[in-house]
Amino acid sequence: MKCLKCPGKAVIDLPRHNSAFCKACFTEFVHQQVARAIKSERMFSPQDRILVAVSGGKDSLALWQILLHMGYRADALYVDLGIPGYSATSRSKVEQFAEAVAGPQGAKLMVHTVTEQQGAGIQDLANFIHRPTCSACGTIKRYQFNRAAVENKYDVMATGHNLDDEAARLLGNVLNWQQEYLDKQGPSLPASVEGFAKKVKPLYRLSEREIAAYAVLHRIDYIVEECPMSKGAKMLLYKDVLNRLEIESPGTKQRFYWGFLEQQARTTPASSSMAEKDQAALHPCTTCGQPTTSEVCGYCKMMARATAKANSR
Repeated sequence: MKCLKCPGKAVIDLPRHNSAFCKACFTEFVHQQVARAIKSERMFSPQDRILVAVSGGKDSLALWQILLHMGYRADALYVDLGIPGYSATSRSKVEQFAEAVAGPQGAKLMVHTVTEQQGAGIQDLANFIHRPTCSACGTIKRYQFNRAAVENKYDVMATGHNLDDEAARLLGNVLNWQQEYLDKQGPSLPASVEGFAKKVKPLYRLSEREIAAYAVLHRIDYIVEECPMSKGAKMLLYKDVLNRLEIESPGTKQRFYWGFLEQQARTTPASSSMAEKDQAALHPCTTCGQPTTSEVCGYCKMMARATAKANSR
């Protein structure tokens, strides 16, 4: 199989693009897709300071490497959830990457350790408040990433969500008609109110398989195993359904998600009116000061319940 762009031998085929590339041309393709995402969604500029949310997986580490290769000022934050076995391995992957790849380029890694700061690991916290572990994990990660971005004055926070992630999330939101989530789903969420960092997803044009191939070709050492807490998560089911459709009809995920974005662009109110709506609905949490629609934000409520439960034991 030959590369579509040069006489070289292809190392990966991309059915949804009806193409195949050698390592050099595939790397160029990946970088072009990220550059196109950044430009089309006005995610950030070369002058902006970027905070990348890293987990030790292929997507976030690949994103960090790509942004650094493209010349952006990108630091990273890792949240150690205290999951026995898994967190130690993923943290090690991140720290090794930061030392070998990011460090020499002047980028820094910050680490937030849940067991030290919150007093218990994510599984214990979830048990204390009787919530699914993934739900508690999401609340903690969103809060800590936003806090770090705002407190350290980063212009934007970037996550490694890819096309598969976004298509699966869209499928779940549509199946449950979660209009509030549909309204705000997209590759770029502006900092509409003070206290919320701008959030972007530069990998949304690339599939999980494509990013995995990029990571392997560029020898990015990442944690391969799925988080043990995610077993039975609906998101994995939605991904499996979409993968089956993709096999039968290449490009299904792209058409589904990109079609949604095109429709959203035609029907979504102007960003200024959305910002005004958000500003009217949000106010500082009385405990931590981050924006919330209620008196106390979800994170502080969760931590208060967990603390009370732990103290009652």
